[in-house]
Amino acid sequence: MKLNELQAPEGSRSARTRKGRGRSAGKGKTSGRGQKGQKARGKVRLGFEGGQMPLYRRIPKRGFTNINRKEYAVVNLATLEERFDDGAEITPTVLVEAGIVKNELNGIKILGEGKLTKKLTVKANKFSKTAVSAIETAGGKTEVI
Repeated sequence: MKLNELQAPEGSRSARTRKGRGRSAGKGKTSGRGQKGQKARGKVRLGFEGGQMPLYRRIPKRGFTNINRKEYAVVNLATLEERFDDGAEITPTVLVEAGIVKNELNGIKILGEGKLTKKLTVKANKFSKTAVSAIETAGGKTEVI
């Protein structure tokens, strides 16, 4: 087989429908638009309901989106306990490499879920109060980046 002999498989490619080319073509006369009316004559914008107040304007607006919101990747103490050895230094890059955190988002926050018995040095963007107390009672250190 040569490059100039390559062909698409039989039946995989069909010719486009040529609208408005007579009745025998299958899409003649009104070209699949039906009889008269606004949709037969021109485009109708998305969400238009014939002059009736559209749904997206009828329904009350709720909530608020804070554009300055910061989202943190969360790591629990239980995860640190099972994944790291005693005396390890834990940084955001180490957490990403270990596969504990998929991506850092706006930073990493350590939460106090679970028990910690190992002496760890943890560097993160945020800590909960329970996490700080648990790390320090186990003999470790916390450092806010």
